[in-house]
Amino acid sequence: MSDIGSEEYEEDTGPYLGEYEGERNEKEERHGFGKAILPNGDKYEGNYQDGKRHGQGVYRFKNRARYIGEYASGRKHGQGAFIYPDGSKYEGSWKDDQRHGYGVYNYINGDRYEGEWRNHLRHGKGSYIYAESSSRYIGMWQNGKREGAGQLIHDNHKYIGTYKNDIPVGGGKYVFEVGCEQHGEYVAQQPKGDEEDEENKLPASSVWKCSGISKLTLESQPEDYRPATPQTTPEAATTEEGMEDAATSEQGMTTGSLVVDRAKDFSDKIVLEASSLSLVAAEA
Repeated sequence: MSDIGSEEYEEDTGPYLGEYEGERNEKEERHGFGKAILPNGDKYEGNYQDGKRHGQGVYRFKNRARYIGEYASGRKHGQGAFIYPDGSKYEGSWKDDQRHGYGVYNYINGDRYEGEWRNHLRHGKGSYIYAESSSRYIGMWQNGKREGAGQLIHDNHKYIGTYKNDIPVGGGKYVFEVGCEQHGEYVAQQPKGDEEDEENKLPASSVWKCSGISKLTLESQPEDYRPATPQTTPEAATTEEGMEDAATSEQGMTTGSLVVDRAKDFSDKIVLEASSLSLVAAEA
């Protein structure tokens, strides 16, 4: 992730609050539309409520990162796009300053994740594309790691099974385009290295053990794997320029979802790609 250098300055702390031009309430707090240059050099342009960033706004960090989207009580909350210092970008839902809900993250190495988040981490149903190999994982995540039912799709074959702590474990099968399946199981291997030397211990891994080969079988998809369609909100600008124009307009501050169409496409894509396959938890 690219979260280093993306912490926003709290405007209501310290003796010097920086420069501000805009509306205020009867308590002389920043309230309504305004522009601010913060003590640390960051800049904010957008809506305030009772002295805190609230509603649509654009926050520009001095390290060239920026956030364009919704705020609530001074924190990123709702729909928004964040361009990180290294050029990676997240576009989707936020809750209490963290990626939370449905969102799309384009990584600096070309990888792409599209799906659900919780507390800044990939969590729930999601699809991850590995740019280097063009392979993609479709399935469940927990606390940033692959966990539960999933499938790893390559150019001419795919693996369907269960993941635990980011590695395949237990029963599963490989499905090949030539029209056959290889059944078996992944057996977890204990990490090598000194038990007390956590820093140099190798990560956990698993080894595939084949139990048989059969013709290709088509099975219906379990209902509980269908991803929930993200809640829709009124349409909003999806380009960076459009979002900034909307955020900095005193007349109309849009608060619609930035990624509604992508959310719908994501939901349909997961169902279509997995509709003829059964995500098996154990199959010997």
